[in-house]
Amino acid sequence: MSDLLIKNARPMAGEPSDILIRDGRIAAIGVGLAAEGVPTEEAGGRIAIPGLVDAHTHLDKSLLGYPWYVNEVGPRLIDKIDNERKVKRDYGLDAHVQSMRQSLQSVGCGTTLIRTHVDIDTDQGLVALEGVMETRRQLAGVVEIEIVAFPQSGLMRRPGTAELLDRAMALGADLVGGLDPCGMDRDPKGHLDTIFALAEKYGKGIDIHLHEGGELGAFSMEMIFERIRARGMQGKVAVSHAFCLGLPDWNVSQALIDTCAELDVPILTTAPPSREVPSLKRLRAAGVRFGAGVDGFRDTWGPYGNGDMLERAMLLGMKNNLRRDDELLMALDVCTTGGAAVMDRADHTLAVGGRGDVVIVEGESVGEAIVTHQPRKLVVAAGNIVARDGKSLRERP
Repeated sequence: MSDLLIKNARPMAGEPSDILIRDGRIAAIGVGLAAEGVPTEEAGGRIAIPGLVDAHTHLDKSLLGYPWYVNEVGPRLIDKIDNERKVKRDYGLDAHVQSMRQSLQSVGCGTTLIRTHVDIDTDQGLVALEGVMETRRQLAGVVEIEIVAFPQSGLMRRPGTAELLDRAMALGADLVGGLDPCGMDRDPKGHLDTIFALAEKYGKGIDIHLHEGGELGAFSMEMIFERIRARGMQGKVAVSHAFCLGLPDWNVSQALIDTCAELDVPILTTAPPSREVPSLKRLRAAGVRFGAGVDGFRDTWGPYGNGDMLERAMLLGMKNNLRRDDELLMALDVCTTGGAAVMDRADHTLAVGGRGDVVIVEGESVGEAIVTHQPRKLVVAAGNIVARDGKSLRERP
């Protein structure tokens, strides 16, 4: 059912109002609304916010449901990548089961829209993609899932991966992924030419992981910009992590930020405390679309995280030294409407005409809701109630 009347909520901690959702969209917000025959939920004066958006995660990697994983992995990126492939084989990891577990945990925390990167490599082929696509099918109406075909183990360094990415796009992946064209493949021209050609072939966008920091990352960003201009792909290429935008030389980083604005290159962050990250305020001031995600959690890469994007808003605020209540509103926007805008969902907003994704949270103010991130009282996706009191209504496998 996609019709719902939420009584006595406080949209973004404002005055008490009712929210009427019809056919999955917000039809009215006001006082004393009534709708005959429409199910009614009482918010009890709690805050209503838009559905939370996890715009960067890895649903196929989670070890949720398994015993605690003892992490003894080396410090390099390639150490983590090679170890993960081995653990997947040893565990016989089922990407469908694991993506269901993580997705439903995120739904319980109020997430209604997810962009996930799914590993495509010569070890497992398209198995992970098929598993996550089945999860997307089963959870239609509960959470929207957008899939990036992601060459986690490298592209040029592993012959046959490009052909697998091609097949993944044909099978139904939404975007082409990429990864550290210099640091991983050591062939930035070959790597970027391949993923841009695939995106053009299928008329899809790109979301590329760029962990490369400093001048190396800046060099890769410039090569990405060149291809966006050459192929007319403004607004179609996102960069995840983009640690190079945290360069201490503000003249260099500001030039990169300004070019992101010029070419409409969205940036996605996970706000890790261990790295320099893009500045929320500088990106917003430049007009760059900016979203956030939980990345992987409870996997072979690291033990942290729980799928809660409201907690991620707090971490984003801490990383960016956001202390004022109005600044915390910016952090929440990145984790809701901002993340949705990166995914070209302009209607993901708590306003009349917006998609009926509403989360009822505890707190006197939005700031308190973020920093305490108590269990969500109610989660609504397109007018459907999908979670109560911090738990998805659908059981995790």
